[in-house]
Amino acid sequence: MRYLLLSMLACVTALAVPPAAQRPVHTFSIVARDPVTGDLGVAVQSHWFNVGAMVIHAESGVGAVATQSVPDPAYGPLGLQLMKAGKSAPEALKALLSADLEAAVRQVGMVDVQGRAASHTGALDIPEAGGIVGDGFAVQANMMEKPTVWPAMAKAYREALKDVKLDLADRLLVALRAAQAEGGDFRGMQSAAILIVKGKASGQPWNDKLFDLRVEDNVDPIAELTRLVKLQRAYTLMNQGDAFVAKGQWKDALVAYATAAQLAPHIVELPYWHAVALVNGGRVQEALPIFKEVFRREPKWRGAARRLAKVNQLPNEETLLKLIEAQ
Repeated sequence: MRYLLLSMLACVTALAVPPAAQRPVHTFSIVARDPVTGDLGVAVQSHWFNVGAMVIHAESGVGAVATQSVPDPAYGPLGLQLMKAGKSAPEALKALLSADLEAAVRQVGMVDVQGRAASHTGALDIPEAGGIVGDGFAVQANMMEKPTVWPAMAKAYREALKDVKLDLADRLLVALRAAQAEGGDFRGMQSAAILIVKGKASGQPWNDKLFDLRVEDNVDPIAELTRLVKLQRAYTLMNQGDAFVAKGQWKDALVAYATAAQLAPHIVELPYWHAVALVNGGRVQEALPIFKEVFRREPKWRGAARRLAKVNQLPNEETLLKLIEAQ
């Protein structure tokens, strides 16, 4: 373990100094651990294109990192590696900064799987700049309109923790909205991103991401990110519905499908797959009214059943296919 940590710190020394011409990523961000589920998340907004690609990092069962101002991309993966090797978030951040000759222009937030958080604002970060570490979270911001932006984020997040109806995604968005309402980045808005992973790793990283969404260029990226989070919830519910169907848990499946449709009523494809699942479960009469409404809204879906039947995703029975098409 000691050799592993020393090797990683050697990597930090080699990677932590960016090209002198690298442009600052002025932004506000939050890293947090859900105190109930243990999920880990990070969210960011900036007047800079594609901010999520540079700033946010998270790994299930390990932690979350936001690296900004004049960001060194190595802080993300190396910070996660140090936490995975047993360092707390404050210890990992301290180790990275101690090996970084450009620490004065960094701004970083970290939280680990136990909820230990840390934040660093370099002395040469462009004002207004600062951060706050709270119980299970950290907020940080630079080049803000005023010095009350990051305190507003922390206050809003703490208040959101009291609402049991809100999950981690909701609370991270609340913090972003509070920052913007307080003035935000003095240049305005452009891009935003959110990344949330499960608190406990499953061994299948592709299944451990709960939200991984980016708005690259938008006049109101936080509003657009909020819309995408809602849409992600709808598709997640559809997947849950399919899983319930596979187990024969039809009551739970129908609730999941119905809730998904309510979250995204403009997407016709969601009820279509709901109807397909019903047919495959032998509940054809329940499916027919759904098919009828789908075909009314988008007639092109009428021909999809035969495509599915050819690849065994619907019974290849002519009477059934004609019945569906007749709706």
